[in-house]
Amino acid sequence: MDVREYMNEHRERMLEELLELLRIPSVSADAAFSDDTFKCAEVVADHLRRAGADNVEVVPTKGYPVVFGEKQVDPSKPTVLVYGHYDVQPADPIELWDSPAFEPVIKSTEIHPEGAIFARGSCDDKGQMFMHVKAFEAMVATGQVPCNIKFMIEGEEEVGSVHLEDFLRAHKDRLAADVVLVSDTGIIANDVPSITTGLRGLSYVEVEVTGPNRDLHSGLYGGAAPNPINILCEMIASLKDEHQQIVVEGFYDDVEDLSETERAAMAEAPFSEEVYKKSIDISAVEGERGYSAPERMSIRPTLDVNGIWGGYQGEGAKTVIASKAYAKISMRLVPHQDPDDITAKFEAHFNRIAPESVSLKVTAMHGGQPAVTPTDSPAYQAASAAMALTYGKVPVPVRSGGSIPIVASFEQILGLKTVLMGFGLDSDAIHSPNEHYGLFNYFKGIETIPHFHAEFAQRHG
Repeated sequence: MDVREYMNEHRERMLEELLELLRIPSVSADAAFSDDTFKCAEVVADHLRRAGADNVEVVPTKGYPVVFGEKQVDPSKPTVLVYGHYDVQPADPIELWDSPAFEPVIKSTEIHPEGAIFARGSCDDKGQMFMHVKAFEAMVATGQVPCNIKFMIEGEEEVGSVHLEDFLRAHKDRLAADVVLVSDTGIIANDVPSITTGLRGLSYVEVEVTGPNRDLHSGLYGGAAPNPINILCEMIASLKDEHQQIVVEGFYDDVEDLSETERAAMAEAPFSEEVYKKSIDISAVEGERGYSAPERMSIRPTLDVNGIWGGYQGEGAKTVIASKAYAKISMRLVPHQDPDDITAKFEAHFNRIAPESVSLKVTAMHGGQPAVTPTDSPAYQAASAAMALTYGKVPVPVRSGGSIPIVASFEQILGLKTVLMGFGLDSDAIHSPNEHYGLFNYFKGIETIPHFHAEFAQRHG
C-alpha cells in the first residue's frame, strides 16, 4: 500500500480528527482560553504518538508549551524539522460568523465545490499543521519514511512566538536538522500551485494619546481643551502622503528596490484585480503609487491601523471629550528593514508630530524580521518536485505579504533555511470571520508532504 492509498482508506477518520482538533478554542491571545490552549497541546502530542513519533513531549515554556516529537530512521539520512502552531486567532467579531467559530461545519463554496471546513484555525494553522501529522502517520504505517523527521509545534505564534526563541536556544541540539518545513502559507489557486519564497517582517506598536486629566463635558470644554481622539486621527492621517507613501523619516532607507526584470517575473504569476476586488467586496484598490496590487502586498512595506478606540462607545449619546485615545499600528517590512530600527523611527516621528497639548506613549508590542528563501536549494527543489507530482504542474515561486517572525530566527539560531510549502488560499479568510479550509487542500497537502520528504532525501548531499 502506498501513502495515497492509505490516505484514501483512512480519509474519513483523518477528517474527523481534524474537526475534533478545531473544536478546541486554543486562543493564545485571550487568557480566558488558557486551559483550552494547554489542552490542545496535549491533544496534538497524543496525535503525534499515535502517528508513530518517538520521544513525544509537551515541553513547558514561560507561556504555552511546545510539542516535540521525532522519528529517527538512519543517522546517515537528512533530517527535516517540521514547524507549525496549534494556537489560533480570537473569533471576534463572533456575530459575523455564519456558524459558531469552534463548531466546524463543511460547506461547498464556489471556490471549494468539494467542500470546505469552516472554523477558526481550519487553515491557520491547525488544518495545515495537521496535514503533516497525518502524512507522517501514512508514511510510518506504510513503511515509507525516507529521512529523519522532527516536529516542533508551538502555541504562541498568534501572539508573536514570544517564548520560541528562548526554546530554540535551549534545545538547539535537540532541534538539529538540515531544513525547516512549514505549511503556514498558501498557493495562488487550486489549479496554480505556488511556493512562498519570501515573507515580510513586522513592527507592531500601540500608541496612547493623553489630553486632559479626565473625561470632560464637550459643551463646557470643547473648543479649548485638546481632544485626544481628534488629535490621534490627525496624526495617523499625516503618516502617509498623497502618493500613499509613508512619511516616517528614514522608513525607506533600507528598502531594496527590485529590478524591472524581477518585477516582470513577478507579474507572470496569475492575478485578476477584478476577482480580487470581488472577493473582498470593494470597488477599487488603493496603495502606494507606481506599484501593482500584488507588489504592494508583497515587495513593498506598509503601515496600517489595526485598531483605534477611545471615548464613549455605549448606547445613546454621551457628550464627552475623552481623556485618552489609543491605536494599534502594524508596519509590514521587506528585506533589509530591521523591526527594531523601524519601531524606533516610528516612535521618534510620532513624538515629533504630537502637539504640545497632549502627551504620548508608544509601546512596542512585537515584531519579526523579513525572510527570503533561496529557490536553488535542494529543499526548494524537493518541494517543487513534490508539488509537480501531485498537482501536475511546476509551482510558481511567490513572495507573501504575511509574516512568520520565527522563520528568521530559525536561520539566526539554528542555522537552518526554511521551505514554505503551504496549501491555503487567500480567500480562506484567515484571521477573519468564516475562516475555512478546502477539503481538496487538506488532502492534497497530506498527499504532497511525503513526496517532499522522499525528494529531499534523494537530493540532499
